[in-house]
Amino acid sequence: MASLQDLRRRISSVRNTRKITKALELVAGARLRRAQSRIEEMRPYADRMQELMVGTARAASSVRNLALLQQRDEVRRVAFVVVTGDRGLAGPFNGQVLRRAFELERRARAEGQEVEWLAVGRKAASSLRFRRYEITGEWAGFADKPSYHDAQAVGHRLAELYESEEVDRVVLIYNRFESVLTQRVTSTDLLPIREEVLAGEEEEREGPSADFIYEPEPEQILQRLLPVYLETEIYRALLESAAAFLASQMTAMRNASKNAGDLIDNLTLSLNRARQAEITQEILEVVAGADALTS
Repeated sequence: MASLQDLRRRISSVRNTRKITKALELVAGARLRRAQSRIEEMRPYADRMQELMVGTARAASSVRNLALLQQRDEVRRVAFVVVTGDRGLAGPFNGQVLRRAFELERRARAEGQEVEWLAVGRKAASSLRFRRYEITGEWAGFADKPSYHDAQAVGHRLAELYESEEVDRVVLIYNRFESVLTQRVTSTDLLPIREEVLAGEEEEREGPSADFIYEPEPEQILQRLLPVYLETEIYRALLESAAAFLASQMTAMRNASKNAGDLIDNLTLSLNRARQAEITQEILEVVAGADALTS
């Protein structure tokens, strides 16, 4: 049985740990609210970008010569972009993304495709290196607070790989934020950009429709818009992943604080029992000594 000193030391250690987990929970909660606001602020921009692309595509005579839209006859090489956090202490957040990535890798290799890896977040890079995979691109330091500039860096590299035909398909794997308690692993094809994106939805409008004059030609405008659309989709995924990371961390730290409290209660009960046993033993010794003197 542990001594009183050992029990007191363990209770003190667990209390200090609970202070840390409680602080991390509060910080993650505050940052999560800001992350959710950034997602809401980004949506109108993404919707407007979609409308602009659809309108330009309808005015273009042909979109088949645009590199980011070209479908390859045969997919020989796939690039997986894995988005994780830079740190742990976030429950299953990093692990579930990596499991999905390795599952997709097995499927691709079973179909005879080669795989290239690109890592966003230190946890993704370290896991891939541990498995001795070669990493084509790596970005870190912004997993919980990404900027559009970070999305531009990732998008530029992906467009470069696809246009040079080093890869025939690009898949993005990340955690999508649904609620504080739910973060869903999502895999989406980034490249080639689906032509359905340019189709849009027909809207019924009252009155005459506007007729625009494009300068330069719509095809040239669309060629410039497609990389921006790619960056926007990456930025959206980075924001979703950041919010999901903070939500997962907040939940994990809340559970850790609760478990620490339960452990403190159990240790305190053990401490009280040990003290009671020690006092009882001392009383028995005193009584035994008194009996010995009177006999």
